[in-house]
Amino acid sequence: MPDIVDTAINAGTFNTLVTAITAAGLDTALKGAGPFTVFAPTDEAFSKLPSGTVESLLEDVIQLRKVLEYHVVSGKVMAADVVKLDSATTTAGSTVKIDASNGVKVNDATVITPDVEADNGVIHIIDTVLIPQ
Repeated sequence: MPDIVDTAINAGTFNTLVTAITAAGLDTALKGAGPFTVFAPTDEAFSKLPSGTVESLLEDVIQLRKVLEYHVVSGKVMAADVVKLDSATTTAGSTVKIDASNGVKVNDATVITPDVEADNGVIHIIDTVLIPQ
């Protein structure tokens, strides 16, 4: 089974995310043993950001890493477990809010496809990029 990065590449809908992960130097970590839970925004989610946001993040590796690490939780947290949580601590050290009262929302992002399994964790596909405070 492919790792999280290769799973994202193979899906074909995470080109911006994969570019950002590589630019931030997080590809090696996310190919590591893990396990990791990644709330993965699609290319469409990135396109909803204000014009120029992605380009400016790609030029500011420190800020880019903060944004990307805000999408990652240590451990393999499947949807059945996510719905029991009201928050999760990200690898950035910040907390995301989880609301499972009507579907599953992570902050303002909706999980559109849960439980995409990878060799070193799980991906939950979201429709909005999570921006840390």
